[in-house]
Amino acid sequence: MASASLQFFAFILALFGGFGDIAATLLPNWKVNADVGSNIITAITHMQGLWMDCTWYSTGMFSCTLKYSILSLPVYIQAARTTMVLSCMLSAFGICITTVGMKCTRLGGDTDSKNNTCFAGGICFILAGIFDLVPTCWYTREIISNFLDQTLPESSKHEPGGAVYTGFISAGFLLIAGVIFCSSCIKRQQGAWIYPPKQHHFPSTEQESNAGYSLKDYV
Repeated sequence: MASASLQFFAFILALFGGFGDIAATLLPNWKVNADVGSNIITAITHMQGLWMDCTWYSTGMFSCTLKYSILSLPVYIQAARTTMVLSCMLSAFGICITTVGMKCTRLGGDTDSKNNTCFAGGICFILAGIFDLVPTCWYTREIISNFLDQTLPESSKHEPGGAVYTGFISAGFLLIAGVIFCSSCIKRQQGAWIYPPKQHHFPSTEQESNAGYSLKDYV
């Protein structure tokens, strides 16, 4: 029962991690630059994401521009696009697999098949968390290095936005969920190897009868 509740808790973490992964991929505020100027009324916030750049004015106006050209983008943005999409696909695939393999569901066949299915889902979650964590760290490193560069003007410097923090949190959820699923399946398999099922050997009645018959013949 404890293992089933732990798997259900890991599944909830994976759901939050998967939705956060998709949100971080689509949000335009990976890096933010606020230009207040001389008057607070003319404040402008520039936001840059993986797929679009947006500008928000203090008057409430909001405009976005899609990034159509892929080759003109920096390498870290191209890599972030690819790895984040792979992370979303792996997290969705892991959710479908673990739904079948969890102990609290009636799908997936016998116990061994469900354990193998849960282990595969846990591997998907771990890979999704890694694919989410790597571009997020790389993107944050580029933001910090540009911010500390003294040769760049202040208008070209940015700070990490909400999408970066969402990516970090969702990666943590996916990694924790994957570790829980894999560890629960490994413990069950190790227990089966250490304590194999006992086989009861019953003596054959035919051999006893034959042995008794042969003894009577020699008397």
